[in-house]
Amino acid sequence: MAKHSKWSDEYWLLLMQVYMKKPTGLKPKYSRQMVALSMELHIQPEELYRRMEQLDKLSSPHAERLWEKYAFNPKKLQRAVSLLRSMYGFNNAEQFYEGVEVNETFEKDFKPLEENENLTPVMLILILDLYFRLTPITMVADTPEVVELARLMKIKAATVEEILELYQHCDPYLNREDMVISPMMLPCQKIWNRYGNGNTESLASFADELKEYFR
Repeated sequence: MAKHSKWSDEYWLLLMQVYMKKPTGLKPKYSRQMVALSMELHIQPEELYRRMEQLDKLSSPHAERLWEKYAFNPKKLQRAVSLLRSMYGFNNAEQFYEGVEVNETFEKDFKPLEENENLTPVMLILILDLYFRLTPITMVADTPEVVELARLMKIKAATVEEILELYQHCDPYLNREDMVISPMMLPCQKIWNRYGNGNTESLASFADELKEYFR
């Protein structure tokens, strides 16, 4: 685990509640349930997933005790979670964190962009992954891959085409010199700077995990 983990043992209850939701078991790292809990606790999804693996494998005494106490008594688990949330102010996040500086990192990737509230950095990451799978001539709204990704993210294919076009202006290998004026240029450039010059296979693997958020 990370040296500066924000993990608290009380969070096991919240994690177990997610684990027990049907279908019961280990949830994908970037499923909506896992991301929602990550953002609520300000703990990386990767860490929550590692903790859930411990719960799934009963690889620690703490996980074993939780399983014995709550696995076959969902109402008891619900009461314990409700009590925890009321005590720690999880239902009033703004009040709970009032006066506390919260250093958001991964959370920003799942929040709407100021430039376009229908898009998030995570969506731009998925479109960048698609960018490396296509050629410029196929980066259009009626390309099947574009249609499929747009449908997954519940946005218009024309929007995906627009972002693909902007990535062409970020791509140093294309060396496009024509001017582009779009409020989305800066967000796209930021995502390109993070992932566009790296290993495309690593990006593809990451994108496959992120797609779980939209399923």
